[in-house]
Amino acid sequence: MKILIIEDEPELAKGMVDYLSGQHYLCELATDYHQAREKIGMHQYDCILLDLMLPGGSGMEILDELKAQHKEDGVIIISAKNSLEDKIHGLELGADDYLAKPFHLSELSARIFSVIRRKNFANSNIIQQGELKVDLLAKTVEVAGSVVLLTKKEFDLLLFFMGNKNKVISKSALAEHLSGDLADMLDNHDFIYAHIKNLKKKLAEAGSGSYLKTLYGNGYKWEI
Repeated sequence: MKILIIEDEPELAKGMVDYLSGQHYLCELATDYHQAREKIGMHQYDCILLDLMLPGGSGMEILDELKAQHKEDGVIIISAKNSLEDKIHGLELGADDYLAKPFHLSELSARIFSVIRRKNFANSNIIQQGELKVDLLAKTVEVAGSVVLLTKKEFDLLLFFMGNKNKVISKSALAEHLSGDLADMLDNHDFIYAHIKNLKKKLAEAGSGSYLKTLYGNGYKWEI
């Protein structure tokens, strides 16, 4: 799962990146308004952590931009401003949650998980599709009751596919989801083929249905 942290306080930003990376999130950082606008214009995120007071502009303007681009990224406002007016305005502009500074990083992680679960998985900790069962909290996958051992990348891919069911997903979108900004620096997407091949093989060997389809020249689709 990919997170964008929009925060100009260096120590807080580093603390969030370090903690959330340890929670198996892929974190990207924007430290001012212009960096933030550039990143949201180019990439898609599972959740955006948005400070309201930024060098060069306002977090509220970022929310306006997300709304104008019809983005569906989850947004949690993180700000020292804790007035009721700010909360209401931010939520009206499309934010999913509001967390006042200072906060515990464990609470931030729980809020991120809640936003992603609500947006992608109908607010459920368990994703069930026929014989396939995914536990988001335990990070486990079962097929007909038997545990399937996946690597972190394979698990992330599975969740990405299931959260975007029946949508065509390009190879570049998959590369970006797994590697973030580094995807633009890669010569090819061979690592995507390897991860997908291994994921399909493990699910098939466990007896899962063939949900993941390869659309030659276009990408992949998780069909249900």
